[in-house]
Amino acid sequence: MQKSILIIGASGQIGTELTLKLREINGKNAVIASDIHEGNEELMQSGPFEFINAMDFERILNIVHKYRITDIYLMAAMLSATGEKFPEKAWDLNMNSLFNVLNLAKAGLIKKVFWPSSIAVFGPTTPKENTPQNTIMEPSTVYGISKQTGERWCEYYFNKFNVDVRSIRYPGIISWKANPGGGTTDYAIEIYHKALLNGAYNSFLTKDSKLPMMYIDDAIDATIKIMDAPPEAIKIRSSYNLAGMSFTPEEVSTEIIKHIATFKISYNPDFRQSIADSWPKSIDDSKAREDWNWKHKIDLEKMTKLMLKNLSLKYQE
Repeated sequence: MQKSILIIGASGQIGTELTLKLREINGKNAVIASDIHEGNEELMQSGPFEFINAMDFERILNIVHKYRITDIYLMAAMLSATGEKFPEKAWDLNMNSLFNVLNLAKAGLIKKVFWPSSIAVFGPTTPKENTPQNTIMEPSTVYGISKQTGERWCEYYFNKFNVDVRSIRYPGIISWKANPGGGTTDYAIEIYHKALLNGAYNSFLTKDSKLPMMYIDDAIDATIKIMDAPPEAIKIRSSYNLAGMSFTPEEVSTEIIKHIATFKISYNPDFRQSIADSWPKSIDDSKAREDWNWKHKIDLEKMTKLMLKNLSLKYQE
């Protein structure tokens, strides 16, 4: 049976590039993008788009029937920093949207679900270095609490109802195509924009705040790879650890200076610092590497070259 894919939250940072890549692989009409607001021009012109509120079950059901959807990627969420400002809204969106999609799969209306978790599931008591797949989880943000709870529900729906749901714990994702979405790791996107526009950046994290990060191409590759893996290869049905690189604001700055010698960075930590302090510094993703052959390709040096090159071209348009 041919795949018919629905991406909910397609206008966001990961959703945008995931949509484009899946259309490249499966054909533009096989991938339906959806969100509560339009995406960028490239997204909107590359294939079908539907307006969907991720909490509107009837609307999602209508689109599933209309396009005979087989796979759903649920990318809609309220991220860490924004979620702390609107905790009840974050909980409602992050949890109810997941139930909507899991229940469609439970009813046999779709075959496969992708739902992203996050390093936010970890907390201050979690081991910071090489954080294991199975470890203490005491998240301190609404986003993290909702993601940890979501992991438990995903595993429950797999065990009780045989729902084929797959998940990875994204680290901070860095891309140049879409704007930052309100996450604590977003400094690592903003810094490249400010380097090119202003030659300086005021970081909201301290210079030595080390966090797990990943370039968007690796994140998209991992997302597609886990969904393409045979069901028996997916041995973890809560969510897989995923790692690419770990670095600090100071280390990013050092890489940028190799290309923009006059670049300056300053530090003015805000409320996001306490969120960053509660998260791991590096991640052990050996289970993903063993089970479905995950392997990252892009390090900090390569990423810096890609970000500065692509953003320079973008600003010249």
